[in-house]
Amino acid sequence: MRLGLGLYRHMLTRDYYDFARQAGCTDVVIHLVDYFRENAANPRNNQPTGSKYELWGLAGEPGKLWTVEEMVAIRREIEEAGLHLAAIENLDPAIWHDVLLDGPRRAEQMEYVKTTIRRMGEAGVPVLGYNFSIAGVCGRVSGPWGRGGAVTVGMDGPVEEVPIPKGSVWNMVYDPHAEAGYVDSITHEELWRRLEAFLAEMIPVGEAAGVRLALHPDDPPMPTMRRQPRLVYQPGMYQRVIDIAPSANNALEMCVGTLAEMTEGDIYEAVDRYTRQGKVAYIHLRNVRGKVPYYRETFIDEGDVDMARILAILDRNGFDGVVIPDHAPQMSCESPWQAGMAHTLGFVVGVLAMLKKQRQHDSEVAEVAISAAQPAKIAEENWNKLAFKSQS
Repeated sequence: MRLGLGLYRHMLTRDYYDFARQAGCTDVVIHLVDYFRENAANPRNNQPTGSKYELWGLAGEPGKLWTVEEMVAIRREIEEAGLHLAAIENLDPAIWHDVLLDGPRRAEQMEYVKTTIRRMGEAGVPVLGYNFSIAGVCGRVSGPWGRGGAVTVGMDGPVEEVPIPKGSVWNMVYDPHAEAGYVDSITHEELWRRLEAFLAEMIPVGEAAGVRLALHPDDPPMPTMRRQPRLVYQPGMYQRVIDIAPSANNALEMCVGTLAEMTEGDIYEAVDRYTRQGKVAYIHLRNVRGKVPYYRETFIDEGDVDMARILAILDRNGFDGVVIPDHAPQMSCESPWQAGMAHTLGFVVGVLAMLKKQRQHDSEVAEVAISAAQPAKIAEENWNKLAFKSQS
């Protein structure tokens, strides 16, 4: 198990890489999508939240794909700072909105995604995390709900009143000049059909390129959001994703916080189940109180989930991927984001050190037990030899 940090596009600088190393990280997961573009509601010193119904911002330029040269340059900068680039998280809605919406440009945009995956493989990026969602990460509210009044995000009820405006998908605007109106609602089975068709074409590309595709569960995990269905809003639904395309390259981006917000299942059983299958590419770690549609994110040590137990399950199952803090409360200082992340990373470093020490202790105890048993074993073998001779 390796410790990492997630960095947004504007954070891909040496200062943030050094911060990650200083906090004990070996890896980073990066976002090349700029969720903060042309949106004052998303301050760059925090995770992107928008407001309950407000979209995050303007998507990138249609048809402008990440180049091999760009990704290689970023990877080398990360490596020069003593870190490893573990994954790129999320595709820009500008290049695949009609894949999600099954629109007229779907075939063209499927080729955009395939090209992106191939280029990631050429650039040495092993994992693409993605969200197959129309409504995206919406419905969030924020307030001073963390310990000591730290600002965190949460949810204060269902989000159905306002449908998704045309020209937008996954919480971002891809066409600011779209006609008035809203995106038509679809069924759950239609969304699953779209995912299955997507994976049928993409998994072979990922296999050839050496890139794993890792699906994030729906956040918040409601059955519907803004009158659109969700795919993975209960823990068992992850198994359907795995079974759709049996391949090592069809993987999960497991978000412990999102799983904890789900109304069914057992968080510890879910983490154990999917990591034992070897299907988890990397993990988001955050704690929460409550379940959808009413929950609050918390500091890692004060929520409903025993995070030390989660890490112990990962350790026991030999999870060899990256664990990153997903979100963290903003702490009252000049660098709220860094302080919240440093607190979370410090907690994880401490638990991992404890687990390592426990493994060493268990190994030493086992060695002592074996050594203690040796004389008795030798005596028994000698006795058996003597008994055999006397019978002869």
